[in-house]
Amino acid sequence: MDKCNANGGMMYRNIPQHENGLAVTVGDAEDDYSEELPQLGELFKFRNGCCSTKLIKKRLPILTWLPNYNRQYLVEDIVAGLTVGLTVIPQGIAYAVVAGLEPQYGLYSAFMGCFVYFVFGSCKDITIGPTAIMSLMVQIHVANLGPPFAMLSAFLAGCIILILGLLNLGFLVQFISMPVTAGFTSAAAITIASGQVKSLLGLPGKSNEFLDSWENVIHNIQQTKLWDSLLGIGTIVVLLLMMQLKNLDGSWKTFGKYISLSRNAIVVIGGTVLAYCLSTDGVAPFQLTGNVTSGLPPVQLPPFSAVVHNQTYSFTDMVSELGTSVIALPLIAILESIAIAKAFSKGKSIDATQEMIALGLCNIVGSFFSSMPVTGSFTRSAVNNSSGVRTPAGGITTGIIVLLALGLLAGTFFYIPKTVLAAVIIAAMFFMVEFHAAAEIWRTKKIDIIPFFVTLITCLLLGLEYGMVIGIGVNMCFVLYQTSRPTIRHYIERVGNVDMLVVVPDQSLVYSSAEYLKARVVKLSQQNPVELVVIDGYAVNYIDSTVAKILAGIIEDLKIQERPVLFWNWQRAVQHTAFRLDAELFVPRFKSGSSLDEIAKCWSLDNRIEA
Repeated sequence: MDKCNANGGMMYRNIPQHENGLAVTVGDAEDDYSEELPQLGELFKFRNGCCSTKLIKKRLPILTWLPNYNRQYLVEDIVAGLTVGLTVIPQGIAYAVVAGLEPQYGLYSAFMGCFVYFVFGSCKDITIGPTAIMSLMVQIHVANLGPPFAMLSAFLAGCIILILGLLNLGFLVQFISMPVTAGFTSAAAITIASGQVKSLLGLPGKSNEFLDSWENVIHNIQQTKLWDSLLGIGTIVVLLLMMQLKNLDGSWKTFGKYISLSRNAIVVIGGTVLAYCLSTDGVAPFQLTGNVTSGLPPVQLPPFSAVVHNQTYSFTDMVSELGTSVIALPLIAILESIAIAKAFSKGKSIDATQEMIALGLCNIVGSFFSSMPVTGSFTRSAVNNSSGVRTPAGGITTGIIVLLALGLLAGTFFYIPKTVLAAVIIAAMFFMVEFHAAAEIWRTKKIDIIPFFVTLITCLLLGLEYGMVIGIGVNMCFVLYQTSRPTIRHYIERVGNVDMLVVVPDQSLVYSSAEYLKARVVKLSQQNPVELVVIDGYAVNYIDSTVAKILAGIIEDLKIQERPVLFWNWQRAVQHTAFRLDAELFVPRFKSGSSLDEIAKCWSLDNRIEA
C-alpha cells in the first residue's frame, strides 16, 4: 500500500485495495480498532489491598498526624477549640430555632461532629456542626413534623454522603457551577434573615419562607415590641462594630482579635444578663427563649417511624415527607464542606473522598445523638483558623465545651432574648449575600449572570431545593447549547490544481451537535463550488455513534453534489469509532499528512474515489 493509502501511519492489513485505492472488503480488520468494554471498576476505583497500611492511614488521618503531635500545639488547639466553642453555642441555639426545633437540638448537633472529625477529618481548620443553610433546608420539612424527621434526615444524608465518598462520586457537585452556588447561597441568606425579622421586632408568627415571612411582618407590624426591637437592632450594630476590632493595630491587636472572634458569645451573654436583671417575677421586657432541656441527649437509633399529631408515620412515609431534601441535603452538605476545605488548604491538595467519608460519618453518628444534618461551617472554620488551630484536635475542646454547656448551663439559656438570637443570625447573613460574586460574574462572563439570578429568584419564590434544581437546569442548558453549536470555521484553499473547502470544527462532537455539523458542511459545499471537501478534525477528541452516522450521511449527501469528502488530522481513537460503523466507507477517507499539499497529491492520484 502506498503513502496515499496509509491512515495516520497505520496499515490495515486485511483490507484489500482496488487499483483506485478504495477498500471493497473488510475481512477481519475490525480487530485493529475494536473497542473494549467500559471498565466500570476504574470509574469507581475499586482496588485490591483494601486493608493496606497506606490505605488505612489515608482513611484514618489521625494515624498520620497524632504520632507527630507536638506538645507546643496543645495550647494553640485548646485556645482555638475554646473560641470556636463560644461561637457554636449561640449559633447552635439560633440555628435550631431556624430549623423549627427546640434550642437544645442545635447543641445536640454541635458536639458529635467535632469528635468524629477528630478521627476521620483531613483538614485542621474545618469544624462540623449546624449551619444556617442546612437548618433552613431542614425547616422546610420538619418544622411541623418534629425532631424525628430531622434526625432521620441526618442519618439518610450521612449514608448518602458516605456512599458517594466510597464510590468516588464527589465529582457530581462539580455540576453545580459558581453562579448557581452564589445565587443559592445568597437566596438562603436572604430567606434566613427574612425569617428572623419577626423575632427581631418581637412579632408573632412562625413563617420562615421568604414571601411568607414578609407577609407576616407586614400583617403584624402594628404589634412591634419596642424593647425587643431596640435590643435586636442595637445587638446588630454592636456585632458589626465588634467585627471591626480585629483591624486594631499595636498592643490592642490581640485583644481586638479575640473580642471580635467571641462577639456572638459576648452579645448573647450580655443579652441574657440584661434580660435576667430586668425580669420581674419571671416576666422580662423581651420575648425569651424559654426552657431548654438540660443534660446530654439520649443515645438511640435514629427514628425509623414516628407519631405526630396522633398520626403514625412509617419509614417510607417519613422518607416521602422529606421528599427531595433526601438528595438535596447531601449535595449541599458536600458542596459546603469541600468548598471550605479548599478555601483553607493553602495550596495543599484536598482528599475530597476522605472529606466526604468524614462528613458522612459525622451525620450518621450524630443521628444517634439526636442531631439534625450538619456540615462544615465557614464562619466557625474561619474562627478556628484565625485562632491558630494546629490540628483537628481543636475539635475535642469544642465538643467538650458544648457538652459542658448542655450539662451545666442549660438553665441559663431560658433568659436568652429571642431578639438577640435573631440579631446574631441576621448579622451573619449580611456576609453570606454574595454581592461581590455577582459583580465578579458580570465582569468575567456576562451571560453567567442569568443562572445566578434565575437561581436567586427561584430559590426565594419557590424554595431552595426547587431553585437549586432550576438553576442547575438553566446552567446545563447553556452547556448543552454550547456543545450542540460548535464553532465551525471554513476556508477555501487552492493547492496545485485542486480547489478545496476546508471545514474545521473547534471541539469534540456529540449527538447534539451532529445535525448542526451536517447542515453547515452541506450548506458550505453548496455555496462554494470546489472539487474536494476536507473536514479537519485536529480539535476533535471524541465522537459518539450518532456523529459517526452523521459523518456517513455527509459523505452520501455530498456524493449527490459530486463532491468527495476526506477527513484530515483526526485522532486515531476518533477514527476507530467511525471504522467500527462502516470500515469500507471510512477507511480510505481518513487521511493524515503534514500539509494540504499531501492531501491534494493523494487525491489527484486517485480522483476517481467514490464520493
